[in-house]
Amino acid sequence: MSDTRDRIRRHVHATPGLHFRRIGRDLDLATGQVQYHLRRLTREGTVVKEPVGGKTHYFAPSFDPWDRRTIAFLRRETARGIVVRLAADGDRRPGTLAADLDLAESTVSWHLSTLAEHDIVEKSPSSPMTVSLTRPARTAQLVDTVSPSVSDRLVDRFLRSVDELL
Repeated sequence: MSDTRDRIRRHVHATPGLHFRRIGRDLDLATGQVQYHLRRLTREGTVVKEPVGGKTHYFAPSFDPWDRRTIAFLRRETARGIVVRLAADGDRRPGTLAADLDLAESTVSWHLSTLAEHDIVEKSPSSPMTVSLTRPARTAQLVDTVSPSVSDRLVDRFLRSVDELL
């Protein structure tokens, strides 16, 4: 295995859920190099990829699909805030989450729908609706595994600003 490929593999294994561009930035590698080596690592089975919300995230093969999806969302500031609040406080109403996180209700609603589609949260069928984590104990363990990147936080903040303007 080449030195570059081994560096990428070690970095992905040490920091699960990184997306493609972040790997290149972290390791100061050209886009083509990262593409080539990730493709090879994926084919070899030493790295697996998980597309979530328009980004492809990379993991060691030891992570199951649910863990991979959850970690991918935990690398995004707004989704992470929602998940962390649910882990800390338990079941919440969407409006309460929005107020607690100082976010627009439409933003929280969109994130909750996306998290529910990926089986990370579940919405109650009762009215008023509440949301809860589908696997609270496992989610709490994964929260400690990751923190969102600075660029991901900036994108989230930009989208939040646009949402507030509209």
